[in-house]
Amino acid sequence: MIRKLKIILEMIKFEHTVFALPFAFFGAIMGAFIVNGTVPSLSQWIWITVAMVGARSAAMSLNRVIDEKIDKHNPRTANRAIPAGLVSKVEVLLFIIISFGLLFYAAFQLNMLAVYLLPVAVFFLVIYSYTKRFTWMCHIILGITIGLAPLGGWVGATGTLTWEALLLFLAVALWTAGFDVIYATQDADYDREHGLFSIPSRFGIGRALKIARYLHVISFLSFVSLFLFTPLGWLYFIGVLVAGAIMIYEHSLVSEDDLSKLNVAFFTMNGILSLVLFVFAIGDVML
Repeated sequence: MIRKLKIILEMIKFEHTVFALPFAFFGAIMGAFIVNGTVPSLSQWIWITVAMVGARSAAMSLNRVIDEKIDKHNPRTANRAIPAGLVSKVEVLLFIIISFGLLFYAAFQLNMLAVYLLPVAVFFLVIYSYTKRFTWMCHIILGITIGLAPLGGWVGATGTLTWEALLLFLAVALWTAGFDVIYATQDADYDREHGLFSIPSRFGIGRALKIARYLHVISFLSFVSLFLFTPLGWLYFIGVLVAGAIMIYEHSLVSEDDLSKLNVAFFTMNGILSLVLFVFAIGDVML
């Protein structure tokens, strides 16, 4: 059982939770600071973490089940756990049920608004895996899904939903959509040949990278707007400037003719970006 669990966690890239979890914490501490003039309680930190782990684990596992046939025929993904026969669909479905159970239980431990918004969260967690079958806007849907992390953190810590939370949601959603476009460039030819939809397969790699840049510019401006229109101070703004520099560096690593550094641009840079923003934001609030 432990071996199977390790395989499943590797299959869903559990370590990639680092992309969304800091923003869930960011939403929680920012919401508590703006709405209540305080910081989240230890209980809120714990249950927000449980909710995030459950949500992402369920969504990624479901994605692997839904995309089994696609993964099987794509040379890049053919060795993933399900098409390779390392775990069965039944085992992964059980893991999905447990993960959704964690999400639901955590929401009930937080507040009723978190519970009422669960159907919205579950809808996007499920629908994303199907979108590349019918729209090249799949990257935006993923962005919305990941953007629910800071929104969920805000709601979990405050039981409210305000325009500041929605601005943070927009910033994270567009940041996610941008780096997902970059990641999808490696499958542009395969997607085009097999009738799958993505911005790279629809517009070509060169134009897709430009679109990713535009998405990140708007995301950066949204993060700046949080500094301008909320009590967040200069320490947070310095973090935003560092995040902007990371975005620029990320785009410098890839080009239409050279995608060899794509994994560094995708995982390393974006993982660092999310942690930087969270650390500077929490430092700003605490100081």
